[in-house]
Amino acid sequence: MTQNPASAGPRADDGRRSRRGAVKGVAWILDGVGGPFLGLVVLVAIMAIFAPNFAKPINLINILDQVTVLGILALGATAVIITGGIDLSVGSVFALSVMVLGWLSHDGGMPLWIAMIACVAVGGLAGLVNGLAVTLTRLPPFIATLAMMSVARGLANMTTDGRQITGYPEWFYSLASTRYGGFLSITLMALIVLYVIGWAILKYRSSGRAVYAVGGSPEVARLAGIKVKAVTTWVYVVAGLAAGLAAIVLASRLDSSQPSAGEGLELDVIAAVVIGGASLAGGVGRITGTLVGVLIVGVMHNGLNLLGVSPFLQQVIIGVVIAAAVFTDVLRRRKERSG
Repeated sequence: MTQNPASAGPRADDGRRSRRGAVKGVAWILDGVGGPFLGLVVLVAIMAIFAPNFAKPINLINILDQVTVLGILALGATAVIITGGIDLSVGSVFALSVMVLGWLSHDGGMPLWIAMIACVAVGGLAGLVNGLAVTLTRLPPFIATLAMMSVARGLANMTTDGRQITGYPEWFYSLASTRYGGFLSITLMALIVLYVIGWAILKYRSSGRAVYAVGGSPEVARLAGIKVKAVTTWVYVVAGLAAGLAAIVLASRLDSSQPSAGEGLELDVIAAVVIGGASLAGGVGRITGTLVGVLIVGVMHNGLNLLGVSPFLQQVIIGVVIAAAVFTDVLRRRKERSG
């Protein structure tokens, strides 16, 4: 029995249009981050082949849990780096926030929800100090945040004389431990919501376009009527608020607050943002790219741990990856100028 071409044609056309629409949708999501995404796919394939138990569902869920804190911190750092700044204090502010959370809820006798608000507020205050140091005192971001890194780490240890705090309520611990649909926790859902909000602001809001303008050329942005100092200050505040939110997630995951939390984490944060395609020269960066970068760093750490690679060697590898990503960005900008 032969098929009627006239009747088959519309269905075939609908199928082709559907496939083209799907391809365009994927291309739209991966716009500008195709390279990092391809790198993530290759990395996952390599780890699945060589790292024992890497591809097991329980391990993949574990990776998502592990990158939640890094993802929130990298989200805030993305805006900072797009403006041409840098935040070396993110790990220490993160530690200070988590210790304030524990101290207020355990030693201070405050309800946990108030301690959570204070935790985020402390992060935002530290970010505000960073932003004002950069804009008002005109300290280079590297120096301003380096100073905050030392101050915040010292305060984190002073809060409880270096001791950790353990034992949060069951409902707080369940935020990170209870899974919906087999893999989604409240903390992971919060990460997804934050990334959607950050992506929408940078892509569609005038405040997001101002961040790119400041990173591209502060003087041109000023002449265009953008309040450069205000924008610069606020991106550091956002980075601090993100550190406070990440501190809540960590305390929920570990059921504890530790003054040593976040040591060396700033390296992973910068790596995730840069690997995702952001330029340390400013003006370039995408939230979707940062998300891919976070997953790359998370997969890399998880796979190397499964392979038994020393944590010290992992630091070397992350450093090399950052250098390679920055070098690639330098070559790209040179090519754009010469072209």
